Amino acid sequence: MPQRIEDFTPPLTRLPDGTIKQLNPFSGTEVWTVPGRANRPLDQAPQNPQPVEEVGHNCAFCWDRILETPPEKARIVRDGDDARIVRDIPVDDLAEPWEFRRIPNLFEIVPFDYWRQNYDYRMPVACHERMDRYLADPAGRAHVMSVLRQKAFASGMSEIAWDALPENERTAMAASFFGGGHDLIVARRHFVDGATDTSQLASAGTLTPQEHQWYMRLTIDAMRDLYEKNRYAKYVQVFQNWLKPAGASFDHLHKQLVAIDERSVNSRVEVPKARANPNYFNEAGPDYAASQNLVIAENRHAVAIAGFGHRYPTLEVWSRSAACQPWDHGAAEVRDVSDLVHAMHAATGTHIPTNEEWYSRPMDVDVPIPWRILIKWRTSTLAGFEGGTKIYVNTIDPWSLRDRVVPRLLELRAEGKLASGINIATECSCRVNSLRYNPNLQ
Repeated sequence: MPQRIEDFTPPLTRLPDGTIKQLNPFSGTEVWTVPGRANRPLDQAPQNPQPVEEVGHNCAFCWDRILETPPEKARIVRDGDDARIVRDIPVDDLAEPWEFRRIPNLFEIVPFDYWRQNYDYRMPVACHERMDRYLADPAGRAHVMSVLRQKAFASGMSEIAWDALPENERTAMAASFFGGGHDLIVARRHFVDGATDTSQLASAGTLTPQEHQWYMRLTIDAMRDLYEKNRYAKYVQVFQNWLKPAGASFDHLHKQLVAIDERSVNSRVEVPKARANPNYFNEAGPDYAASQNLVIAENRHAVAIAGFGHRYPTLEVWSRSAACQPWDHGAAEVRDVSDLVHAMHAATGTHIPTNEEWYSRPMDVDVPIPWRILIKWRTSTLAGFEGGTKIYVNTIDPWSLRDRVVPRLLELRAEGKLASGINIATECSCRVNSLRYNPNLQ
């Protein structure tokens, strides 16, 4: 018999003293929220902000330092009232206006040589031809060699050793820029337009809803492309680290995509549960959240909830589409997911460190797994208690998280900063039937 949600240990249990024990139904993570530990401000602006003097030149992701990053794979550019993706930009056109860029990560988590040495991976012909074209251009070759030199020095190579490298070895090092599996999606702004000091960073929530849709569109396009370019990639993890406490190298908005040759640990746990009960994700996720009044917002194609069983306060956005992969979603479906993710970031604010994590079906899995995006507030530091017990202390319980976010969403909507079509909290139907298992799903 398929296991049903009523057979599970309840994900949320409130004890008489007010302690809330949470059990993540997907990962099994156990979390406690103890009364009195959440009474501290979370949104703390940087101390001693400095005047903004050089807009566009603050970090290596800024537009005036574009040659400090590897050759660009694609970008989003404005086109009338919308935007379009432009690919394989030659070096002479890099300074043309753009909104978001897709560039290789200079220091890959899974490097190009991993695929080459372990799988005899060969760069696709189109990628190799692009590399040849870029390097044949003297300006393009100078760009590539400058970035490779910068990378070599950062990795500990001396200038003497770099100068002694044969030209063919330097050229071989460039393959990771054109055929690698770790990319960044970088936003144009470092600070909001008109910023006067360095506390006014441009976060995901400061984008307009339309700009955020473009950001998502280029990310989804890159995700699909990484799968298509590498048949050995079983999973592409998409994530966003915002601010240094959340793991960001630069306080400049960007997402990352990393191709790996295994399913994620989460999906290994989730797949057997979904196979036993095809409606498992619905029952253990949005349906359960609705039964506990934890739905925060919804629109036609997505729903946002206060998550439970996470180490950090977590906002979750679930797609209601029958499609499992983001690139198989229709334009309206992607827009609605983007609009809710944007709304959650806007309600979170600029100065709370966050991790945004994407979850979708691995390529070698045959059960339906819905696309969902988690936004985790990195407001606490794991310590010895968590390490010793594997019980995590989350200072904000799901209902308190809901109560922090909903009023801010209402304010943002009144200010005209959210996309239209979003219902908030009590306006929600709390029905997520369209998320339910579709027996025709391939």
